[in-house]
Amino acid sequence: MSRLFRKNVDCIIRRCVISKDTTNINQAIRASEVRVIDDESNQLGVMDLNTALQTAAEAGLDLVEVSPTAKPPVCRIMDYGKYKYQQSKRAADAKKKQVRVEIKEVKLRPKTDEHDYLFKVKNAMRFLGEGNKVKVTIMFRGREVTHPEFGRRILERIANDVKDLGQVESWPNMSGRFMSMVISPLKK
Repeated sequence: MSRLFRKNVDCIIRRCVISKDTTNINQAIRASEVRVIDDESNQLGVMDLNTALQTAAEAGLDLVEVSPTAKPPVCRIMDYGKYKYQQSKRAADAKKKQVRVEIKEVKLRPKTDEHDYLFKVKNAMRFLGEGNKVKVTIMFRGREVTHPEFGRRILERIANDVKDLGQVESWPNMSGRFMSMVISPLKK
């Protein structure tokens, strides 16, 4: 057995043991006969597993089971490490491009003064402009809870003030001493 062939076989065996996904490669393939596709997408036909493994080793590549449910299973000769690397890069790019929407919260009281109200609305507009959802919460203290209509008026006023940037996703609802409403940014 040549030294290069032995090195390839050792490398193939190590890759088979190290791989953690469910894709069968090299000696992990359990079928006796497989349909083989080479690294240039040419069909080599149906052959027994040992011949297919030897063909892959001669090419210095791995035999990867692409379709285990087919009769006979379809295997491709490819560089499995390079294939996994490209898959991880694609997954990283997809993750980078996905948009994560956060919920930012703005808290007010029923007796919030005009300047403070404008400041909170300005923050809510900034959050909506960044593409985040805004949860507007009115906190009631003591006997204020007996007049929820004051809180509802403030929330309706906020919804009216930010209607150019966002739309109300869930209308005001009372839970304990808090009344809250969620505003989501408008789709562009």
